Amino acid sequence: MRMKCFVVFLGLLSAGCSAPLLSCDALLEPISVSNEQMLGRWLYIGGSSDLPGSRSLGLLMNNIWLDISATSRSNVLNIVQAQRIYGKCSSLTYNVTMENSTMLIEHPFYLKEVYLKTDCSDCLVVYEEVNSTQDSFKSLMLFSRQRNISPADIELLRKQAKCLQMPSPLMMDPNNELCPDDTESSDGLVALNSLLESKMAHRVARLLDKLFDFFVN
Repeated sequence: MRMKCFVVFLGLLSAGCSAPLLSCDALLEPISVSNEQMLGRWLYIGGSSDLPGSRSLGLLMNNIWLDISATSRSNVLNIVQAQRIYGKCSSLTYNVTMENSTMLIEHPFYLKEVYLKTDCSDCLVVYEEVNSTQDSFKSLMLFSRQRNISPADIELLRKQAKCLQMPSPLMMDPNNELCPDDTESSDGLVALNSLLESKMAHRVARLLDKLFDFFVN
């Protein structure tokens, strides 16, 4: 009887061990997202990027939110992006093209966003590629309608970052105060392009990132 139970136990163990894990191909396969699903308020939960300064900026960044709305053109969305950095709020506004589950900006720099698998019904996992002159950057970001998400959803994001050979994501503190809706806005594309084009800023930012990873990690 004991031997029979042992054989049954081994069979169950073998079945459990052979359960397929999600491959990187599955984790990084883009999903379909409609323009209507994009609309509304999204809170930045955390992410990873090779954009110079993104690691060190994570120490100073308190929170980010996006407010996405429709425009008179069916394939164009307006984004208001507010962020609190070192306690001070600022806001950017810009338009993007949204077609076939892909977000695009083509001028003054090229940006492409697709959306990846998540088990969180109120979440959006964004994979972004940016090309500016001779530089290329990529980012992986997690947004949610809610301020708190499950550890399993964060772990899935970490797996996706690992598949992309990116650093482990930095997560926001969900208890930080959000910027108010009436934060004064500036032209987002001009501001972002200025940062992308500044070679000196990139060198300083990369140094700060190295210091961040050395002392914090």
